[in-house]
Amino acid sequence: MATAPLKSPARIAGRDEVYVAAVPLRATKGPAQLLASAAYSLKLWDFQHFMVIIRATSPPSDSQAFVFDFQPEDPENVYVALAALSGRSIPGTVLKRKLTKLPKERCWFVGSCGEHALDVACKFSNHWETHLKIGHHDCRDYANGLVEHLTGEKDVLEHLRRSFGDLD
Repeated sequence: MATAPLKSPARIAGRDEVYVAAVPLRATKGPAQLLASAAYSLKLWDFQHFMVIIRATSPPSDSQAFVFDFQPEDPENVYVALAALSGRSIPGTVLKRKLTKLPKERCWFVGSCGEHALDVACKFSNHWETHLKIGHHDCRDYANGLVEHLTGEKDVLEHLRRSFGDLD
């Protein structure tokens, strides 16, 4: 499904729009990459990477989209993947990148931010603890926390999961 509303949040002129997107997990080439791709294709919740996208409507970033996400520092390193899957804490990093356009699939509008959302997201990200532990402090926690900080919406990923099944 393309961009769809969470619970019909209103798009308000002059406010930055906030989206959540899901993409395949990155893995080393070979069997691990095939497994991650297959799990994503089957829409398995736990095998998706979640990110927050802000479409800025305020100057100087009019109509530009930026993605914020939290992931391992070296997501394609097999030893990092094994450590993460075994429940160990690994070094993570928060990334901010500019997008040319919003994803067409698995991207949901979740609300608007009355403040300059890019500044709010950067401040939030600068204070985010970067030790990643799958299931306890990972991309899901980051996405939920940032969306709540930007829009006030709590547990957005659980709401999406209930609304759209396995996020199709």
